Amino acid sequence: MKWERLLSVPIFSALLMMGFVYYVTVFFFIADWVGLQSSAGSLNAIIFTSLICYCLFSFFVCVLTDPGRVPSSYVPDVEVSDQESRRPVVQQRKCETCSNYKPPRCHHCRVCRRCVLKMDHHCVWTNNCIGYRNYKVFFILVLSATLGSIYSMVIIFISAFQRDWESPGHASIKIYYVLCGVLMSSLSLILGTLLGHHIFLLSRNMTTIESYEATREAWLARKSGLSYGHSFDLGFYKNITLVLGPNMLIWFWPTAIGHLKDGTSFRRIPNTTS
Repeated sequence: MKWERLLSVPIFSALLMMGFVYYVTVFFFIADWVGLQSSAGSLNAIIFTSLICYCLFSFFVCVLTDPGRVPSSYVPDVEVSDQESRRPVVQQRKCETCSNYKPPRCHHCRVCRRCVLKMDHHCVWTNNCIGYRNYKVFFILVLSATLGSIYSMVIIFISAFQRDWESPGHASIKIYYVLCGVLMSSLSLILGTLLGHHIFLLSRNMTTIESYEATREAWLARKSGLSYGHSFDLGFYKNITLVLGPNMLIWFWPTAIGHLKDGTSFRRIPNTTS
């Protein structure tokens, strides 16, 4: 059952980290900076609480959403490949483990022990594969986690700069500030790098697996004196709408995936290597 995915040490660790960041940011640093009773303190606490709730909701949706299963009735399309005889040839792309046909962009996950539609990667922190049906919420999760980390980091720095460190007896508080500052700076850098990577992938209509494959294919193309282009790249805006949806008003709502189809076929650009 999908609820069993929650019984995982990495998931517990991620939730513990979210709780720790929320507690120290609101009840220590914001309270120490302007006080929770002030209008500025209340406003910052409400904003950060809303951001953490949004991140937490996205996290649970990402964990509990199936990334996409190959339909049991799936068979490859028949394509004409012999122009002289016009004989139809079935593109047989079979999974060596499942012994079933695999749609384009589908890969077998050794952790989940099944094929996943448009598989991006297996995420240990969500105890789930990231694929066709939950890549949008994964992107939103990374985005909200990055914003939350940066927000917390800024609050820590502002609180540190306005604090009076000349008074004696602040050694332990200094250590606490430094440790939390280093932690949130590192977390912001890691999550920001991950977000930047997935913004690039999103803009190119590419998965993490395909990005590794594209690196090799681009090298082979250059070696042959050719130029390489990703065959599923339909243009910046079109690529974004394929994942986030055609309606910009619900781009960042985690459960708005009604625009997704069955995930067994994708439009591609022919002759991308020339």
